[in-house]
Amino acid sequence: EEKRVQFTPDTMPSDIIGFSVFRQDRLVYQPGAIMTNLLLADEINRTSSKTQSALLEAMEEGRVTVDGKTHPLPDPFVVLATQNPAGSAGTQNLPNSQLDRFLMKLHMGYPDRESQISILKDRHDGNPLDAVTQVLDREALCRAKAQAAGTHVADAIYDYIAALAEATRNHPMVQLGVSPRGALALCRAAKAGAFVQGRDYVVPEDVRRCVNVFAHRLLLSPKARLHEYDQETALAEILAAVPVPGLPGRKA
Repeated sequence: EEKRVQFTPDTMPSDIIGFSVFRQDRLVYQPGAIMTNLLLADEINRTSSKTQSALLEAMEEGRVTVDGKTHPLPDPFVVLATQNPAGSAGTQNLPNSQLDRFLMKLHMGYPDRESQISILKDRHDGNPLDAVTQVLDREALCRAKAQAAGTHVADAIYDYIAALAEATRNHPMVQLGVSPRGALALCRAAKAGAFVQGRDYVVPEDVRRCVNVFAHRLLLSPKARLHEYDQETALAEILAAVPVPGLPGRKA
């Protein structure tokens, strides 16, 4: 099941997590949009910080609490959010605590000319989204999720992830480095990457390929922002500086 919420300035927290109504001498929980497997939070930075914060408990703990009662969310549960470009009128940046809940942040940008032409042709006499078909069901996705979580991680890989996280905290252009939650996110992403590659163990290249999960978690210093220095540049320098471990008996 999937749901889409168009975030606007008047969207309330109760629209997201639900609310209680009084019926027959008791409070009855009325689920909000959060009770779904896939929640598309469209233009999430157009709503207030109070409404944005309604996602904090759900994304971290897989549950919501309304009027002192806790309600578990369905499994799997994923939040996919879009943002308007920074600086757009009426937008509010997500606080660091909310950004930290997202596994990764991708920048779409504008398509190049060939891609733009392809978009035009694909929509000449129809919508290509109408041809999208289901490739797996909920049970298969949950099994794949459990298998990916069981991917082996050697001690050397744990040390490498910790070293990368520590390097973000000591980088001269970074004011606030990656939190332990960010290091956990990199580990999960690396395990998923190895699983997709058909391996049951993580190699350093899996970690390096997923290191951009750190990017939106870095708060750059004023000096870095003054010189238009971005998070991706800092991560490239960190990857070059932190030694890559070797795994005996396994090719990295």
